[in-house]
Amino acid sequence: MPPVTKQTTAADAVALIPDGAMVAVNSSSGLCCPDAVLEALGERFDTTGHPRDLTTIHPIAAGDFFGTKGVDHIAKPGCLKRIIGGSYPSGPTNAEPPLIWQMITGNQVEAYNLPSGIIFDMLREGAGQRPGVLSKVGMGTFVDPDIEGGAMNELARAQPIVRREHFDGEDWLYFKALRPDVAIIRASTADQRGNLSFESEGAYLGAMEMALAARNCGGIVIAQVRRITANGSIRPHDVRVPGIMVDHIVEAPEMLQTTATPYDPAISGELIRPLDSFQLPEFNVQKVIARRVAQELQAGWAVNVGFGVSANVPRIFLEEGLHGTVTWVIEQGAVGGIPLLDFKFGCSANAEAFVASPHQFSYFQAGGFDASLLSFLEIDAHGSVNVSRLAATPHRTAGAGGFVDITSRAKRIIFSGTFNAGAKMRIEGAKLVIDKEGHTAKIVEAVDQISFSGQRATAQGQEAVYVTERCVLKLTDKGLMVTEIAPGIDLERDVLGQAQTPLLVADTLGMMDAALFDPAPFGLSV
Repeated sequence: MPPVTKQTTAADAVALIPDGAMVAVNSSSGLCCPDAVLEALGERFDTTGHPRDLTTIHPIAAGDFFGTKGVDHIAKPGCLKRIIGGSYPSGPTNAEPPLIWQMITGNQVEAYNLPSGIIFDMLREGAGQRPGVLSKVGMGTFVDPDIEGGAMNELARAQPIVRREHFDGEDWLYFKALRPDVAIIRASTADQRGNLSFESEGAYLGAMEMALAARNCGGIVIAQVRRITANGSIRPHDVRVPGIMVDHIVEAPEMLQTTATPYDPAISGELIRPLDSFQLPEFNVQKVIARRVAQELQAGWAVNVGFGVSANVPRIFLEEGLHGTVTWVIEQGAVGGIPLLDFKFGCSANAEAFVASPHQFSYFQAGGFDASLLSFLEIDAHGSVNVSRLAATPHRTAGAGGFVDITSRAKRIIFSGTFNAGAKMRIEGAKLVIDKEGHTAKIVEAVDQISFSGQRATAQGQEAVYVTERCVLKLTDKGLMVTEIAPGIDLERDVLGQAQTPLLVADTLGMMDAALFDPAPFGLSV
């Protein structure tokens, strides 16, 4: 008898997706994105007009601006009715907005932005046939129904999906369970029975959780893989999604490993890069900020790293000869190693371990780690932060992603960024020189969207520090306070005068270490 095989074409697999289906997609930009299957789904709609009125679930964005279209394959009126995403494709201001963003801003699709970890939780509750998620993640932020309820446009606001509930003497946010009809996931290798391994991937993300949710809800699981092998070829310990959860396998040998990256074995942990192969940050204002952030950390800590200036902090430790004294963790699931930059952000080289994203988010939501390094677009006088929305150019930001999960109970948060936007600055003689002030304030009276609530953080006893090139601020129970200024900076002219809201000033105002402003290693001690 010939071996049973679940192999099929992408076209035949997507032909099984009915009108009105809920489709969960496992991806993080280009990382693990099942792009060939999504492309076939879009082509089927173009040819037949079906499937129609889909709801798609994306805990982390599907696709990018750089060669992986992802959700844009199906961002077509009539095809997509509702989208629930932790994040969305993002890119340069001057780039044409992705089709999905055009649909969102054009009010052509019900669009929601919920915390990535919460979306994984909603899928897990669906898999267990439980009603939904009770959580405090998102309280006091744009996720809270008392504020925006995660709705991204008028269509979504008319169909709220988050509500407040009082349970066991406390107020909670309630997110109804998600019960997908289809899960589209990606792996490296499948055997003919559908057992999946991820040896060439930079993360597992939520592949198992999505497959389990679709299976337990009577749906189907479509897996895109780089290669198909004979049954028995994959060691049982290497199988991350068992074949009993997989219905159809689509081979796509040319798929990218992650955004604009055909394949890098260090991303998947198949080799260890020499430490001297990592490029160190050039000396500039952003490096000074990253250095000051590094001074907030202690040896032995587990530290989450987000996008932006803070993504360079691991390389500051490397340059200072302290690599390994802090363990870096990222929401996609890598633990240890060195988080990568730019197109490869979301991956780490030389990771010590990969865990599933839903498990990583459980770790973050309960504040199990020691500190988080994150960016900001705006900060208000109460210390609240907007990182998720730029009204003028929405496609420049990805939405909140895991930011709300991470900050909900983090013990210590170090935000970083330039004090305002557009300033022309240089470093001369170990001092900061501002040649031309910025055109847009980032310290504002009220942020455009509350991604992090400073008032809630104060009530919970969280520590929050805000590091810029010209000053350091801390969150206090009285508001935002300037605690240090940079050499060469005038407090009144360059800090207080450039903020759109009054700031407190510490009784004993410190000076940022002048060594931070010198190109030589500055002697970081943790």
